[in-house]
Amino acid sequence: MGGLSQGWERADRRTADEMIAEARKALFVMFGFMAAIWALQVVNWLSDYRLDMDFGVIPRDMGRLPGILVSPFLHFGWSHIEANSGPLFIFGFLAAYRGVVRFVWLTLLVAMTSGLAVWLFQGANTMSVGASGVIFGYFGYVVLRGLFDRRLVDALIGVVMAASFAYLVTVAVPGTPGVSWLAHLGGLVGGMIGAYLLRDGRGSAPVAGATPPTALDRRGTPPASPDPGRAELHKELRDLGLL
Repeated sequence: MGGLSQGWERADRRTADEMIAEARKALFVMFGFMAAIWALQVVNWLSDYRLDMDFGVIPRDMGRLPGILVSPFLHFGWSHIEANSGPLFIFGFLAAYRGVVRFVWLTLLVAMTSGLAVWLFQGANTMSVGASGVIFGYFGYVVLRGLFDRRLVDALIGVVMAASFAYLVTVAVPGTPGVSWLAHLGGLVGGMIGAYLLRDGRGSAPVAGATPPTALDRRGTPPASPDPGRAELHKELRDLGLL
């Protein structure tokens, strides 16, 4: 069984290396993402917030439908963008570290669900901009991703984030004063849908260096095949440094 053990160890090291590489890539992506949003804020401020006037979401205005993909990156003022920047970076990084391409699709999805919720259901004579709907989308995705991907590490992250930021859900319910709760709710629902649609379709694959399943043990009988579920759990625990 030495070959099998060494094969799993090599697979674990490969998985850990891939996670570190993706996390590093996600970190750079989020720094670039935040830099772009702050650069837009500077341009917006210098133009007396003309970008808000041109691209903010106005309910049921057909000409403003394209704005649902632009408005999340605009803000009403410095205090607005400062309040959103911390949660956006944290949840964005957690959403991106399993794959930047998946993160891009998720961002488009939650921007659409958040913006459409506002465009369809918010009261007339209002205008909405801001990244809070996207933040709620990342939050919903991070909380549920581990369940759909069946990854222990991501499931634990989801539990911690849900417990630590459960208060966020209170501003995604009807009647929350001073905020666009529809944008929050739409983003949250979009993130939860994204966790399912963008789930990891991993299948079991042979591990290099592992003992073939037809090999015989010392007694001349085939050894029992490793339980894929248990092997996956052990791999996740080793990634966490618990084994």
